[in-house]
Amino acid sequence: MLLATVTAADAAGDEAAKPSEFILLAQIALLIAVGRGLGEVMQRIGQPSVIGELLAGLLLGPSLFGWLWPSAHSVVFPPSSEQKALIDGIAQFGILLLLLLTGMETDLKLVRKVGRAAATISVVGIAVPFACGFALGEFLPNSLLPHPEARLIASLFLGTALSISSVKIVAVVVREMNFMRRNVGQIIVASAIIDDTIGWIIIAVIFSLASRGTLDVASVAQALFGTLAFLVVSFTIGRRLVFRLIRWANDNLVSPAAVITVILLLMSAMAGITHLIGVHTVLGAFIAGVLVGESPILTRQIDERLRGLISSLFMPVFFGLAGLAADLTVLRDTQLLLLTAALILIASIGKFGGAFVGGALGGLTRPESYALASGMNARGSTEVIIATIGLSMGVLSQTMFSMIVTMAILTTMAMPPMLRSALARLPLGKDEKERLEREEVEQRGFVANIERLLLAVDESNNAKFAAHVAGLLAGGRGLPITVLHVGANAKLQEKNRADEESPEAAVIKAAKASARAEADGGGGGDNVDVISRAREETAAEAIVEEARKGFDLLVVGMDKVAGPDGGFDRRIDELTSGFDGPLAIAAAKGVHEKEPTANARKILVPVSGSNVSRRGAEVAIALARLSAEPLQVVYVSTTRDKGARRSSPSMSLAREEAILKDIAATAARYDINVATRLRASTAPEVAILQEITASRADLVVVGVDRIQGDSLNFGSVAAAVLGKSTASVLLVSDGDVRPKT
Repeated sequence: MLLATVTAADAAGDEAAKPSEFILLAQIALLIAVGRGLGEVMQRIGQPSVIGELLAGLLLGPSLFGWLWPSAHSVVFPPSSEQKALIDGIAQFGILLLLLLTGMETDLKLVRKVGRAAATISVVGIAVPFACGFALGEFLPNSLLPHPEARLIASLFLGTALSISSVKIVAVVVREMNFMRRNVGQIIVASAIIDDTIGWIIIAVIFSLASRGTLDVASVAQALFGTLAFLVVSFTIGRRLVFRLIRWANDNLVSPAAVITVILLLMSAMAGITHLIGVHTVLGAFIAGVLVGESPILTRQIDERLRGLISSLFMPVFFGLAGLAADLTVLRDTQLLLLTAALILIASIGKFGGAFVGGALGGLTRPESYALASGMNARGSTEVIIATIGLSMGVLSQTMFSMIVTMAILTTMAMPPMLRSALARLPLGKDEKERLEREEVEQRGFVANIERLLLAVDESNNAKFAAHVAGLLAGGRGLPITVLHVGANAKLQEKNRADEESPEAAVIKAAKASARAEADGGGGGDNVDVISRAREETAAEAIVEEARKGFDLLVVGMDKVAGPDGGFDRRIDELTSGFDGPLAIAAAKGVHEKEPTANARKILVPVSGSNVSRRGAEVAIALARLSAEPLQVVYVSTTRDKGARRSSPSMSLAREEAILKDIAATAARYDINVATRLRASTAPEVAILQEITASRADLVVVGVDRIQGDSLNFGSVAAAVLGKSTASVLLVSDGDVRPKT
């Protein structure tokens, strides 16, 4: 490929010296092919793929290709500024996309969780290497500085470059070791996130100083004030605005790439704002990524598409160009080689020592501090981005840039084996083990993986009861709820939604109130975003249109639930026909007929060991967090159980008891008391109805299978419970339409 490119580019170059599109395409193709290929090799030997992409640039640049075959190198990568500007433009946009991706990987919840320890570690871990880097900059020979008269700016920049860790590299290794949820793993990643954030703010301020050419109090104050104002507005008004824009694009635009387009526009706008206030555009792109990553409706599909575009195109081009800009042949000079070794040594000792001391001050043990220091020493992609910015700003010379890239490669390659070795020796404490077990159950569970709720309601009390249930499910994690009004007076209700007495306003109020109660015991703010819609289409068409936008659960609250033939009412049957995901059909009875937003005092959930009954138990546990009474769990038989018991009347009840113990253990992780009972010898519908009466439950949650057919059908057990129960009923179905048996 290289030989063909050289031949064709040489022929094209004879025609004119103007910029060539063919050469640009050839450069991109070479950087992608070699970079992704070497990245694959690096991953196979346990190194980050970014190392391969950097090595690709070094191989194709003056360090090897240009050294072995200078004439061919000048043809493929001509020195003309016009040709360089073409691919540099792609690389500069790639920097913004890389910072966007880094921001999207920033987990602010994780930072808040271990904030005090991580903040202490990060501050100390930055201060020590920053001081070392600044001191090194003050003693560098003038020949290594492009502008010796601006040594202070260069020293500040070098101190920043040596003090920042690569959160991406750290997170990848911690995730590979399955330590992401371990206490020390969370602290390592959170510290790297804080490092990155502080580093980009410092870079933005230094850029502002460098652009003015002088260091004075007014310019420093202006840069700091502008940065602070930008951050404050971004994390208050901006956070809400970003969420609204992404949700609007997802809900109203029909193009499959609409959300990605909005994200790229947001990134560009915020990068432009930071440029206008006098700081570097990378800060705007990074903060945009943080806000986008926090959006509760950023689906995995959209996230993967955006990451795929960045990792497959912009990463190999940008890091390849960084390698191209580095000329390692300068290290043949003994003095420069010794200076590079000193740079690596100072960077490693400063960062390792600072992070180790920070870990000790943050309350970590010696093995934990060692693991932390090992992880924080990786510079990776972050260092290369910073060095590239310094080179473009004129703060770093070409030789200094090559030295920093060398340091970034070596420290990054040394980090994974050191961190793996350190993490493998850390013991697991009792409290940490219990937390990990709970989180493992949540990751496999149904409720924990819900991201968006769709609530289909009319103007009835049952609608308010369904809204109350949806609010409880959404409140703990602040999930967005879309309320779709499908009643006869939908348009009128939409016009009057501001009226507190209108049915739709009551539905939204119930969802918010119950969500706040679930989130913090009743004293929280509006942490759940609720929007309402009234559509011109029929109920079924409206559901189909909304389902296209991606919802994990449809909660239905209609005035009439049961039909005359023992099944569901025709309207419920119609509106659920266009939704293939999990359903929750609410039927308010007893106390909820008069007071639909009242918390259930006693909740009953029947289980049988099936996946769908487990799903019902999860929902019941989520709803029981506000109940003072124990959650009632009853084991009921299935057809298979009854057949097995007829063939062996003395069959042990060990399986049934194990299932009840498992549900009780899951509930105990959330501090919910459970009362269990076995009714394995009775028909399931009879057992459930008997237990409702015996326990005086006011809500029964039943996990049901959705059976294939022309109408909505959950089976005879669900129909019997729905028709005869004196307590409110919540039927929770799976998303699979299974063959009728």
